[in-house]
Parts: sequence; C-alpha cells; structure tokens
Amino acid sequence: MKKIYHLKTCSTCVRIIKSLNLPDDVIFQDIKTEAITVKQIEALKTLAGSYEALFSKRAKLYKEMGLKDLNLSEKDFKHYILDHYTFLSRPVIVFNNKIFIGNSSKTVEAARAFIHSHE
Repeated sequence: MKKIYHLKTCSTCVRIIKSLNLPDDVIFQDIKTEAITVKQIEALKTLAGSYEALFSKRAKLYKEMGLKDLNLSEKDFKHYILDHYTFLSRPVIVFNNKIFIGNSSKTVEAARAFIHSHE
C-alpha cells in the first residue's frame, strides 16, 4: 500500500508531499474531509507499534483539553485520534508496509530514501 494521511490545508504537509516526488499510484487521504476509520487506525498502529507513536502531542487541543497533565493509555490515544483529526501526527506516510510519522526532517529524509529505493 502507498498512502499518505495528511491535511491539505497544512502548509507543512503540502511542502513535504511536494518534496517527496511520489509515484502516481500513491493514495492521499485528507483526514479533515475524510475521517480516519477504526480499521485504518488499527492498521497504522500495527505498523507504528503503538497509538502513542501516531499521536501528536503538539496539537493545540492536547494542551487546551489538559491531556498533557493526564497519564494517557493506548486506548486513550486511539480514542482521541479517532475523535479529532488534529491528534494524528502528520503526515503519516505508508509505503510498502513501512510507516513514517510526522514532519521532522529526519523522518522526511528517511521516507524519501525509502520511497526512491522501492520505486
């Protein structure tokens, strides 16, 4: 599978996607207009190893809701990601069953190298 979960209104996601020079068969899912499903988040968790790895602790709602002061469980991380798109660390790039989460330069470079070595 070749899929990217992103926000099309996020300038960082747009910049990263453009920089990857992706093949034509990549599927894009704007998580604001097409909410992530339970099946999708469970598949992503399998690749990532945990729901926490997919969770964005930089989301404004994380602080606003006081979640940073709580000891969240895996079940909580899953719930919040499904409840509001902002809690998914973006972009999430899935390419041939390898997952790359977030927008750090290290992650983006790893994704770029992997994608271009598997085209």
